[in-house]
Amino acid sequence: MSTPPTHPLAGFSTATVSDALDRLGLPGSAYGLRPLSDNSARFWGRAFTVRYVTAGASPGTVGDYLDDVSPGEVVVLDNAGRTDCTVWGDILTTIAADRGVAGTVIDGVCRDVARALHLGYPIHSRGRFMRTGKDRVEVSDVGRPVSIGGVQVKAGDLVLGDTDGIVVVPSDVEDAVLGTATLIAAGEEAILADVLAGKSTLAQARVRHGYHHMQRPDERM
Repeated sequence: MSTPPTHPLAGFSTATVSDALDRLGLPGSAYGLRPLSDNSARFWGRAFTVRYVTAGASPGTVGDYLDDVSPGEVVVLDNAGRTDCTVWGDILTTIAADRGVAGTVIDGVCRDVARALHLGYPIHSRGRFMRTGKDRVEVSDVGRPVSIGGVQVKAGDLVLGDTDGIVVVPSDVEDAVLGTATLIAAGEEAILADVLAGKSTLAQARVRHGYHHMQRPDERM
């Protein structure tokens, strides 16, 4: 199984990438999604998108889309934030981990979390609940734009996760986000270096390196 090359943005925290998105006036910080475990929270990959809707009178299925997910991709499931039924469990976790899927992001809940924790498989969601989604929800779209935590995600967008949550970087602005994240990270490192070396107070270092302006659009750092 081949390992996808590391993306330069994968070296930054979601906090730094979120600040970069703010500076560029872009959305991307998915609200309300948390990792199952801090020990398996960090991952990145290209989005494989799936959208669920409420099941109809003749219910469809919760989907066998996992057969089409490539190693290194992130499964992004839009279940409209529902917390009353799950769309991810131990069968999907086990297969995804075995196939090298990077992780799963759910605007909704998951179950069988003991398996994910045992395997160290990354899942970010709105929580956990054991009731099945079968006959309650069904797959509506695969590979089309979805919404997670108030953020639109398109197939192929870059998804980053860590202990702070999930950020999504649209594929057409990755270079701009990378450049801005690099400047922000360098500024914060300079602040720490000055203070820890005894060269200045925190307040002085923040002013010197433009801390209070780092995330603001249309301002020089």
